[in-house]
Amino acid sequence: MVEVREVSTRKEQKIFAKFPYELYQKVPQAIPDLIQDELDNFNSNKNPAYQYCSVKQFLAFQDGKCVGRIAGIINHAANEKWNTKRIRFSRVDFIDDYEVSAALFHAVEEYGRSEGMMNIHGPIGFCDMDQQGMLVEGFEEEGMFLTIYNFPYYIKHLEKLGYMKDVDWIEYQIGMPKEENVKLKKISNAVMKRYHITLIEPKSRKEISPYITPVLNLINIAYRNLYGTVELSKAQIEKYYKQFKLLINPNYVKLLLDENKKLVGFGLAMPSLNQAIRKSRARLLPFGWYRILRAPYAKTKVLDLYLIGILPEMQNKGLTAVLLSSMTETAAKNGIEYAETGPELETNHQVQALWKHYDVRQHKRRRCWIKNL
Repeated sequence: MVEVREVSTRKEQKIFAKFPYELYQKVPQAIPDLIQDELDNFNSNKNPAYQYCSVKQFLAFQDGKCVGRIAGIINHAANEKWNTKRIRFSRVDFIDDYEVSAALFHAVEEYGRSEGMMNIHGPIGFCDMDQQGMLVEGFEEEGMFLTIYNFPYYIKHLEKLGYMKDVDWIEYQIGMPKEENVKLKKISNAVMKRYHITLIEPKSRKEISPYITPVLNLINIAYRNLYGTVELSKAQIEKYYKQFKLLINPNYVKLLLDENKKLVGFGLAMPSLNQAIRKSRARLLPFGWYRILRAPYAKTKVLDLYLIGILPEMQNKGLTAVLLSSMTETAAKNGIEYAETGPELETNHQVQALWKHYDVRQHKRRRCWIKNL
């Protein structure tokens, strides 16, 4: 017998946030979310996305033990932008029991129907800065701090429940060249000369600070046509700045300015946080905060490529090559052996074409599922 409860107490919020850590604690490939971050994400006083999202969280219990969780998010801004009536499912985790998964999805589907929604899709979060995409290939590969890990059996559960593929994201592992990529460097120099581009490579967080808001505003513009995106509000921009500013290693921030000193592109990467988060057991206290704040400067072989953004009018002009050339040089100097790209829409051939300059391996795939209600 499965009992599904809507989350309504502080105790249930903690169970919801901690459940994936407990479910995957013996899986070396799984990198847990920081528990405090998840508590904040589902706190309407701390997450500005609640200004345009309606949210319900559910827990499944068997014999008094938590065996699954799921969240339902109605993103009203996204539905208005894309002219849809969709509810998103997010933070879905469950044991390998069809009764459990069916009960969890039934709860979210009924929530969606009660609000007049016509479809349900996911996993997808509050906004594009949130985690999205269920892992469907690459279960043996180590995950990233900002991506979802799930067991292979999830696929069969979703198919049995009537869900179908909507879109896929793919991920690459990029080998860092030991010598300078002469061809890419030549392209980079030619692009900067032709379009009067200045490459800014900050040396400190203080130098980065004036560009934080322009970067996040550029994300709104550059990513506006990607799947499920909504514009970040000023409050959200401030939230993400406060959340990530202490994790930024200036060595891996690259900024592109035009002749009028306007930001037209940026790249952000970070030495992998995986080991620091794993050792901290997804907790900031008592010493997790210290490990995590040190991690961006620690010696590691892995670089996580988080974000690359180019203004639409400057796309297809080679600016991404400028960013990658600079990032590659920095990584090589710091002993980085390979980089993880993070999820890219499988239809984003423009970005994927850039990896031809590297030793590359497409090793993971994620899926957003959809079902009519």
